[in-house]
Amino acid sequence: MSKKYVYLFTEGNANMRELLGGKGANLAEMTNIGLPVPKGFTVSTEACTQYYEDGRQINDEIMGQVKEALKTLEQRTGKQFGNPENPLLVSVRSGARASMPGMMDTILNLGLNSVVVEGLAKLTNNPRFAYDAYRRFIQMFSDVVMEIPKSNFEAIFDANKEAEGVKQDFELSAEGLKKTVKEYKVKYRELKGEDFPEEPSVQLYEAIKAVFRSWDNPRANVYRRMNEIPYSWGTAVNVQEMVFGNMGETSGTGVAFTRNPATGEKALFGEYLFNAQGEDVVAGIRTPKPISELEKDNPAVYKQFVEVANKLEQHYRDMQDMEFTIENGKLFMLQTRNGKRTAAAAIKIAIALVKEGLLTKEEAIMKVEPNQLNSLLHPQFKADELKKGVVITTALAASPGAGTGKVVFTAERAKELVAAGEKKVILVRAETSPEDIEGMVVSQGILTERGGMTSHAAVVARGMGACCVAGASEISVNAEEKYFTCNGKKYSEGDWISLDGSTGKVYDGQINTEPASISGDFAVFMGWADEIRKLHVRTNADTPADAKRAFEFGAEGVGLVRTEHMFFNGAERIKAIREMIVATSVEKRKEALAKLLPMQRGDFEGIYRAMEGRPVVIRYLDPPLHEFVPHTAAEIKEIAEDTGLTPEQVQETCDSLKEFNPMLGHRGCRLSITYPEIAEMQTRAVIEAAINVTREGKIKVNPEIMIPLVGDIKELKYVKKVVVETAEKVFAEQGITLPYEVGTMIEVPRAALLADEIAQEAEFFSFGTNDLTQMTFGFSRDDAGKFLEDYYAKKVFEQDPFQHLDQHGVGKLMKHAVEAGRATRPTLSCGICGEHGGDPASVEFCHNIGLNYVSCSPFRVPIARLAAAQAQVKNPRK
Repeated sequence: MSKKYVYLFTEGNANMRELLGGKGANLAEMTNIGLPVPKGFTVSTEACTQYYEDGRQINDEIMGQVKEALKTLEQRTGKQFGNPENPLLVSVRSGARASMPGMMDTILNLGLNSVVVEGLAKLTNNPRFAYDAYRRFIQMFSDVVMEIPKSNFEAIFDANKEAEGVKQDFELSAEGLKKTVKEYKVKYRELKGEDFPEEPSVQLYEAIKAVFRSWDNPRANVYRRMNEIPYSWGTAVNVQEMVFGNMGETSGTGVAFTRNPATGEKALFGEYLFNAQGEDVVAGIRTPKPISELEKDNPAVYKQFVEVANKLEQHYRDMQDMEFTIENGKLFMLQTRNGKRTAAAAIKIAIALVKEGLLTKEEAIMKVEPNQLNSLLHPQFKADELKKGVVITTALAASPGAGTGKVVFTAERAKELVAAGEKKVILVRAETSPEDIEGMVVSQGILTERGGMTSHAAVVARGMGACCVAGASEISVNAEEKYFTCNGKKYSEGDWISLDGSTGKVYDGQINTEPASISGDFAVFMGWADEIRKLHVRTNADTPADAKRAFEFGAEGVGLVRTEHMFFNGAERIKAIREMIVATSVEKRKEALAKLLPMQRGDFEGIYRAMEGRPVVIRYLDPPLHEFVPHTAAEIKEIAEDTGLTPEQVQETCDSLKEFNPMLGHRGCRLSITYPEIAEMQTRAVIEAAINVTREGKIKVNPEIMIPLVGDIKELKYVKKVVVETAEKVFAEQGITLPYEVGTMIEVPRAALLADEIAQEAEFFSFGTNDLTQMTFGFSRDDAGKFLEDYYAKKVFEQDPFQHLDQHGVGKLMKHAVEAGRATRPTLSCGICGEHGGDPASVEFCHNIGLNYVSCSPFRVPIARLAAAQAQVKNPRK
């Protein structure tokens, strides 16, 4: 029996997302529950996979099943593909299992040709509608399938509107549209060297192939990498009977949400246009009406739509994003999906759905993407500076948050400036398109001249957590000349503006920001996450301020204090470390370290106090010494004068520290083996600080000392002996003892393999996955970016292993180390302190292999807390 690749909407359901994609599964589900859905069928994701396996060709078996489904569609609609007497026209849309708004390509009105368009005009007694549909189809097919830039056709269309003295698309006459279609075909032949395809079956084959091909287009690849969507999933293709919103003033199209996607308010939110097709609403070509006005324009359709919206939200138990068309006063539902929303809205909706009895707490925390919380933790404008801000225009508050930066007019320019070190840019466009995604990602905010709350700019910005102000009709963008005007003032590339995506206000100049405050719904929601999760969350913090901020974000301790970062915090510190480096004897080295001791001790005291008795893991000096050496002649001269050496001697010492491969050189525990006095000073600082803070009587401190870059038990044994002997001396001097632990970072693959031996000495493990990834792959993390783009483009890798933990290789080492270490020491505590500790997918993996905690930067702490709770829901552990 041959494999089934094509499914009618009546054959699917909501549980078939992996096979039918999200759109196909939901179209089938809406059909099953009796909603007004145009008939159609879905070509499965497996067909997409087969297309790539067959060398980007659709095989005869798949096309045979498409033809059979098309026959059934003809029977059920009473229309015939290619028949001018009663033509069946279809839309062809992509639909992956994960929502990818604006990333994939759509074709409408497929099946039209020079004969069918005349039949459609006669059948509907509406030549203007027929030729409007045809010109749209030619433009979309040329752009999406044949990859002819749509600007070629827009120029023709604009010229014909100008010739008739009209501005809006719908104002162009039937004759003007006929002329446009004729000129489109001439332009097509001029650019392609062949006539526009007339045969509907050829159009359909090429369109399905184009949707499959679009799964691998650059913007889809960027979006997938941003959202961790595997390339192997593929996309489905939905072929659906066309219904027309552009048949006149009793027809229309719209996009709506069952709740406000920006605020979470329980009220229907959306926009629509009469005499338009779907892409008109989201493309920003015309400014649409709010959905509430539909009640005046067509009360019966509005009432039916409200009933459908409520039914869908109750059915899916989540806020829905819906697309609809009204054809001659009759409502049709074209899509529903769980709606993209801001982080604040996601939390508000999740809490509301629990209160309404639709969700449990466990289900509710699964409704918020952990990375979305980023937007709640990012800066807002300082209130006092905002009062002085000059508002140049106010438009739609499309995505909340604050952004300030230099104006740029293209995505390419945004990328160039940021790559060159300019950290803050604002992307200003007439309207954005999917091609702008990479520029939007690096921008502080997006400002568009046209478009509504459901435009591409608004939807993508909300998903990324970037601020966006849309539909700013008072500005006029001239991208070619690199300026925009607003109420008589000109802003050129490089000028500063500021956007408030929460109010829709655009400000002249730069307005400074301040950190966001967290309370209310966020606190309630995160409280649920904390009740559910088993994995603890600590922070990486090198200063008391960092530790305090992380504590406010919910950190349960410090998983990594990088002591070397403290050495750069002030001229006296760097001077002392340099004196230590150039010292010509142990005594001189100890003298220099004695200067550092009170500084380190003071830092540790501040961190202990900020953590209020929670665990603090302190990593001893890790980087190679050459990172601290003086570089300029003035710096060398100063160190020479302070140490009694000649500048030549200092330079000679600095030169001797240079290594061919410093990341694999004299660093980590190797420094403490060569210079045990470093470990002695750091131990004294750790223990004395703990004693001092404990004596204050408010909190008890139990420090955890972490020895880095251990690859052999003898290395750890040697350094641990230095630590223990020094600690005992301090206890004797102070007349007090307190508990402390000595553990190690697992960052050398050999240490992971020999974890059972190392656990004989180590009281805890912390995986340093930055170095563990680097050494396992043999990649330099500082240089990998130069070639990883090629890996992504050629599908060697889908993700950056330094951003998302390599669970297959590095993860296997980690799992072995945990199991082997605990076989030796059953009480062994295991954590992670690399950057992966704040990556949701990596957090889930850490939960699954039984780690006790993850540690991440302060602003990632809430993200890790939520990811840990979601991991517990997916894979409960005691």
